[in-house]
Amino acid sequence: MSDETGSHNDVSENLPTEVGGRSGDAVKHDPFANPGLPPHEYRRQDIDEKAAKHSERVVAGLFALSMLGTIAFIASFVIFPVDKIVYIFPVGHVSALNFSLGLTLAVALLGIGVGAVHWARTLMSDEEIVDERHRADADDELRENIRQQWITGARESGFGRRKLIRTTMFGAMTLVPLAGVVLLRDLGPLPEDKLRHTLWSKGKVLINTNTNKPLRPEDVAVGSLTFAQPEGLLESDEDFQTQIAKAALMIVRLRPEDIKDKTEAAWGHQGIVAFSKICTHVGCPISLYEQQTHHVLCPCHQSTFDLSDGARVIFGPAGHPLPQLRISVNGDGNLVALGDFAVPVGPAFWER
Repeated sequence: MSDETGSHNDVSENLPTEVGGRSGDAVKHDPFANPGLPPHEYRRQDIDEKAAKHSERVVAGLFALSMLGTIAFIASFVIFPVDKIVYIFPVGHVSALNFSLGLTLAVALLGIGVGAVHWARTLMSDEEIVDERHRADADDELRENIRQQWITGARESGFGRRKLIRTTMFGAMTLVPLAGVVLLRDLGPLPEDKLRHTLWSKGKVLINTNTNKPLRPEDVAVGSLTFAQPEGLLESDEDFQTQIAKAALMIVRLRPEDIKDKTEAAWGHQGIVAFSKICTHVGCPISLYEQQTHHVLCPCHQSTFDLSDGARVIFGPAGHPLPQLRISVNGDGNLVALGDFAVPVGPAFWER
């Protein structure tokens, strides 16, 4: 190819005359020839021990910075409350706890990463080694060669000789996992036996969910379905969603002769029975009632329960009947609970 001056460009002119034991002519005529390795260039740390010591201190400092980052990460959990908001330019208003956790954990991980990279680039051996391709199955000689290479690499890395790097690296790598342990705190407190209990207790009045007034027997007609919640539970409460998810009730009135289960009849009042509204499959709220059959249907996965027979499952994936709440009437004529559910409400869990 000719340029504007009429001269010819030939890439072969830039090739060395002797590369990897091959002549320039051989490379010119063989585009796949092995170009060989360039001469090894020694780093400053390889020939100046003072520079090597400086790099060693830099690596140790990075590992020490990682340790400080991990300690600061753990301290952030103690120092900053969950609801504290601060303004940080240019991010804006952020959670002080989240920002400090992210920043300190980044410092801890970055210290280890940058320290390891700087160690490898400045102190570990960087001499190029050429190895011929070998068969997949290694013979004894090859395995011994690899073992010797590993020993040589470990020796040349200075891991055994440079105690300061070794000590600080072990310290940084020991402390960083503690950050993951501390994060377990965000999983919240142990549930203990909270899944087995609701707000219902003896004497607690049944409140109509729609009117927010106490339910009376005369308010519940035969064949009707009413929803109720415990007295004292308000939508403005911080834990309203958590509590209503366990305490929501379905109130239905059946003719006494239609109730097949004796326990169900005994736990009701004049044909009025109260069952959990929470499906025992995956916890969906049940609201579809078939008046003629006394069946209730979960709209999520079509689990069907027979309210005239202890709310047993007659169709669908639910594995347990709906828990029944024992009810009666107090001196004011209002329907009240006689205790909590006998079994946990909602989906089954492994302890049941």
